[in-house]
Amino acid sequence: MTYTAPSAAVIDSMLEAVNFDASGLIAAIAQQHDTGEVLMIAWMTRDALRETLQTGRVCYYSRSRKKLWRKGETSGQVQHLHEARLDCDADAVLLLVNQIGVACHTGRRSCFYRAFEPDGLVELTKPEIDPNQLYGHTHS
Repeated sequence: MTYTAPSAAVIDSMLEAVNFDASGLIAAIAQQHDTGEVLMIAWMTRDALRETLQTGRVCYYSRSRKKLWRKGETSGQVQHLHEARLDCDADAVLLLVNQIGVACHTGRRSCFYRAFEPDGLVELTKPEIDPNQLYGHTHS
């Protein structure tokens, strides 16, 4: 299935149904469309969600940089949208994506690489790529 963008009028209508928080944000969960693997959670503004729906390339909002962040713009680890879903309270978005490369800034496929176990946090996966290769500096 390839993503087909709705018209601008339809996107505007859909965005009216979204309950952005007081800061103008909505939680966005990225999940690999064909395996169900949960990759990451990030935040979207109305503009980020609009751009994602228009272009089919996932765009988030960076709270630390206070600007739109197009997934993969610095790392090359792009997310292509297959489908976007809105939850029952209209305050979270599920993005079914095709992840190119790793999703996590630590170089792992998924940001959810640690499990809460009886003896503490257990690392489930190792980095697939050195973060230095992704960004030119180390992330933890």
